Amino acid sequence: MSEDRAVDKSELLSLTAEIVASHVSNNPVSPNDLTAVIQSVFDKLSELAQDAPKKTEELVPAVPIKKSVHDDYIVCLEDGKKLKMLKRHLKTAYNMTPDEYRAKWGLSADYPMVAPAYARKRQELARKIGLGRKPAGAAKGRGKAGTKAATKAAKAEAAAE
Repeated sequence: MSEDRAVDKSELLSLTAEIVASHVSNNPVSPNDLTAVIQSVFDKLSELAQDAPKKTEELVPAVPIKKSVHDDYIVCLEDGKKLKMLKRHLKTAYNMTPDEYRAKWGLSADYPMVAPAYARKRQELARKIGLGRKPAGAAKGRGKAGTKAATKAAKAEAAAE
């Protein structure tokens, strides 16, 4: 067991030397500060090399998940903010995509990123201005009448007359 620790210590010393050499070659470090840099790097590597991993914090949402979706707003589980659109907030505040957010908190794939009332309002507005519909002429032009072949045939008939 002591041999394992000695190997670990020699490995840590080697890694420390590499890291400090790289740091010193790229950054000005006074001779007085060099020992402190070496010690801090070695201490950090020793801490990271310990067998017992630290307890990871259990995720606790700002509000219960069931109470995070309201008709007029959605509550962000990260910070508890009430928002109409969650996607932009996640990207700017946490650099997180909606899929990453859903995975982190164990949410279903259909968990909304927009408040339900806001989504309905946008849907009504889109329908009102006619988004998603074909132009009126395109609906009549279905079939043979709207094709190039039909146009050529009509021109040929007109020329024959």
